Amino acid sequence: MAGFVDALIAQVLRLAINLQACRARLGARTDGEVLHDLRIALRKLRSLLRPLRGLLENDPLEPAAAALGQLSGPLRDTEVLLAELQAHAVSSQLDARRQALDAGYTALLASAELQQLFRALDVWPELFRQAQADAALRGLARRVQRYLARQRRRLGAALRAPDHDLHRTRLLIKRMRYGAEAYPQQAAVSSLAALALKAAQTALGDWHDHLQWLARAEREPDLAPRVAEWRQALAAAEQLADRALLPLQKYFPGR
Repeated sequence: MAGFVDALIAQVLRLAINLQACRARLGARTDGEVLHDLRIALRKLRSLLRPLRGLLENDPLEPAAAALGQLSGPLRDTEVLLAELQAHAVSSQLDARRQALDAGYTALLASAELQQLFRALDVWPELFRQAQADAALRGLARRVQRYLARQRRRLGAALRAPDHDLHRTRLLIKRMRYGAEAYPQQAAVSSLAALALKAAQTALGDWHDHLQWLARAEREPDLAPRVAEWRQALAAAEQLADRALLPLQKYFPGR
């Protein structure tokens, strides 16, 4: 038990260091991948914490990570859109969005959500150690294993659902993939299954991007010249996503 808890705390501390580095990089505007890296670190952190919900009284960390993820999501969507527009040399649509994105970075750095995340990261290891001392963490590895087993069943059911909800399936794939990376022993996901999860997530991500761009085009008229091509690409991306989901049925049975 002590070894499991120690490893969990060590993972959280490593992610805290990663997030601090992302904050510094974003402040210095050193590269274009920093927000992406920050959001990946947040996903990994939430994947570690999600099976632990309810164990720590008034645990501030998981809701703080969720709040920052929600705040940073639209900024990342804009980054992806800018990359798409730049790839098609649509320069007239870039400048104003770049300025808005830079202002968004500044607001994110000054946000209450970011400050709350780092305050929560500071106190979380002590809270967790106290829960361990109080025996509140007894059976923690089994709890995580049961959580991941439920995720496997939910994903298996979603893959076979007749209504074919790609949004829900995308969310379940992300939870399963990052949960397996956070807890590889408890998840027992094979390397081939992990590759299939990654491929499906990539395909669904492309589908989701095009869906987002079409939604933005309804609110932002200057994107109208791209709509016809995006609609065609969306249909193709949906077919690719469907094909990428098929191999997962082998690794994630319906029951």
